[in-house]
Amino acid sequence: MLVLMAIEDMMSDLGAESVTAAATVEQALKLISARHFDFAMLDINRDGIRSDPVANALGADSVPFAFSTGYGNHFVEGAHGEQPILRKPYNRTNLTQIVNQMFPG
Repeated sequence: MLVLMAIEDMMSDLGAESVTAAATVEQALKLISARHFDFAMLDINRDGIRSDPVANALGADSVPFAFSTGYGNHFVEGAHGEQPILRKPYNRTNLTQIVNQMFPG
């Protein structure tokens, strides 16, 4: 929970007006079907469950997203292999770099 709060603070500092979190793939998919997101950050592997269905749903809605992981690049496979990856543990500088990469200017 503390990590989530820190991420929310970092995103707010970067200009996010609203930050929404989902603890499970199912919660994330429900949120995606209910509203539009401008950006998403996905943990590749959350408690042994991959976020591929969430990445697919975001891709289908043309929502830009980045992965967050403590694993290597080989954990990002298939259609989403080109997505930016934020390495754990990360800080405000790392997150800012990813956001600036995805939204230049």
